[in-house]
Amino acid sequence: MDPCSGSNEMSMPGERNFFFRDLHPAVLMGTASDRYAGWIGQIYSSDRYEGRISKRSKKVGTQTVMEEVLPVESVREYFQHFSVLELDFTFYRPLVDENLKSTQNYHVLETYHKYLEKGDHLILKVPQAVFAQKFWRSGKFLENPDYLDAGIFTRRFYEPAVSLLGSHISGFIFEQEYQLKQDRTPARDYVEALERFFRQIPKDPRYHIEVRTESLLTRPYFDFLEKYGIGQVLSHWTWLPTLQKQFMKASRRFFNAGRHCIVRLMTPRGVRYEDAYLKAFPFDKLVESMISPGMIEDTVNIMKEAIRQEVRISVVINNRTGGNAPLIAREISQKFLS
Repeated sequence: MDPCSGSNEMSMPGERNFFFRDLHPAVLMGTASDRYAGWIGQIYSSDRYEGRISKRSKKVGTQTVMEEVLPVESVREYFQHFSVLELDFTFYRPLVDENLKSTQNYHVLETYHKYLEKGDHLILKVPQAVFAQKFWRSGKFLENPDYLDAGIFTRRFYEPAVSLLGSHISGFIFEQEYQLKQDRTPARDYVEALERFFRQIPKDPRYHIEVRTESLLTRPYFDFLEKYGIGQVLSHWTWLPTLQKQFMKASRRFFNAGRHCIVRLMTPRGVRYEDAYLKAFPFDKLVESMISPGMIEDTVNIMKEAIRQEVRISVVINNRTGGNAPLIAREISQKFLS
């Protein structure tokens, strides 16, 4: 069957329905991270993890919150509802160290792998050690000496990830951090640096880049994506223009060689990470005032355009976009099916 054909119908028998796997053959609905105790009663059974919920403190801006986290085993139940999961902890550390010994991130990923079944898709974020030009450290930005190091990407992340997870990986996201105005790289220089990097790493149709600086979204950049078959991540994020405007900048084209598009709903536009997190926490309800006008409509329109162009689309939702990712997924689904 053509992956972009099929019925647009999905049974929604009750108000608390959170099943999105059969939304459409070309649509993968999922979330950024999982294991949130705030999703109990929606995605997770209320008594299944009793006594096995861990707590960890997290500093957000000047405040400290106590997160409640389910065991990795809960991913089995997650995939009863969603068809794709973005794991972003891989962003913070490579999978093996400089001596090629497994890091804690590899061991966590290995645990996830134990519970995956056929048809469960993962999107992995490439470590910032590879793709961040600068790190925020001790209250200031510092240059990253390993920026665009093809060897670190290949040996310490890509090869161990593919060896462990294989076809469960549906996408790799290279996130380019926001650049302050005084630090912005000229677009052509940026593209030249990307070309050098992508010529050196293994060819793979699962690569996608998320650029968080609007001034880099230029014709040379889109020509580069098209040449190398790399996807443009359409990201609903603090300082980026609307999803629709990002899509229009690319002339409504999808570039990924694997015919796959990723839409990430991260934060309300104009709202910083810390403020969005604290307003959404503990992620157990919808905060409608957080949802940026047009976000759901833009997402649905891009979903339908992807289907029209026979492109598979993953919609990844973060709690910070509006309080509770499963409820946002339901709103998108209802709009898509209406």
